[in-house]
Amino acid sequence: MGIQVNGLPFNKYTWIMTHNSFSIVDSPPLPGIQRLTFYNQEDTVTNQLRNGVRGLMLDMYDFEDDIWLCHSFRGQCFNFTAFQPALNTLKEVETFLTENPTEIVTIVIEDYVHTPKGLINLFTSAGLVKFWFPVSDMPKNGENWPTVTEMIQSNRRLLVFTSDASKEDEEGIAYQWRYMVENESGDPGMKQGSCPQRKESKPLNSRSASLFLQNYFPTYPVEADSCKEHSAPLVDTVNTCFKAAGNMLPNFVAVNFYMRSEGGGVFDVVDKMNGRTLCGCDTITACQVGAPFGSCKNIAVPSKSPGTNTGGSFTGYVQFARSASPDHFPNCLLVLSFYFLLIAILL
Repeated sequence: MGIQVNGLPFNKYTWIMTHNSFSIVDSPPLPGIQRLTFYNQEDTVTNQLRNGVRGLMLDMYDFEDDIWLCHSFRGQCFNFTAFQPALNTLKEVETFLTENPTEIVTIVIEDYVHTPKGLINLFTSAGLVKFWFPVSDMPKNGENWPTVTEMIQSNRRLLVFTSDASKEDEEGIAYQWRYMVENESGDPGMKQGSCPQRKESKPLNSRSASLFLQNYFPTYPVEADSCKEHSAPLVDTVNTCFKAAGNMLPNFVAVNFYMRSEGGGVFDVVDKMNGRTLCGCDTITACQVGAPFGSCKNIAVPSKSPGTNTGGSFTGYVQFARSASPDHFPNCLLVLSFYFLLIAILL
């Protein structure tokens, strides 16, 4: 874990989280079905994790007698909004954690699963229970979490949160807003000079929850727009939310198309936040293990994040797969089609 430095409590770090991590451009639809939904990411979950993402947002639904990842509405998964069984993605997480024994991953579930014991059985089938951080040991009144060193040594390296409060007692899966505060998602969370709390969340400046999830993605995702969104506006919004949260930096910054920016992007923003928190330096790469706080290496701060790109491919682990059709539905056409179909279903 490159940013561990002095092994501080887990809640003293900032991590990149991908919004709708499974909603990937070029993901094949069900046979004979034209998928009609929005896309939020460009590479596989495995590649996201390899590139430094440590938080995944997954929408889970009952579908076809199984639990699927689906980008849908009205709490129901349709064949034209379905992606794949959740087990496939969770197995990617299991492989990553097995191959990287010093890494910690957080999963936040938008939960529409009603099958009794469905979620815990799913994680058991994926082989992830061996990494499970138990609800019983999670701080419930704003206390510090264990240090990352302790979490690694005890192999409690998977944190899972659900939006369904009943799952905490029934399945031992933590109810998200008992442990973290969160700002509003979509366009309201990106409005300059504003950082409203999500309605389910405690106030952002509450100290009864020790984790802070900052959403930073538009209601309707557009790949090209994310380049600008992840530059100066992201920095401004982080500063605004820092003040709204009572001078508390976010532990997770959730974004679409995480590799895109016109500069350092989300990688640079997170590196700077971790540098300030962990060692008092302008970036995490200036920190020195064992050195007094504020003792920084004299290095040039990079102007670009690793593999930052605006043209459709990057120099990370896996090249983006591109569809032959331009833009995978133009955004305005997709919005209109999506809502015409929604109206038809509602009627």
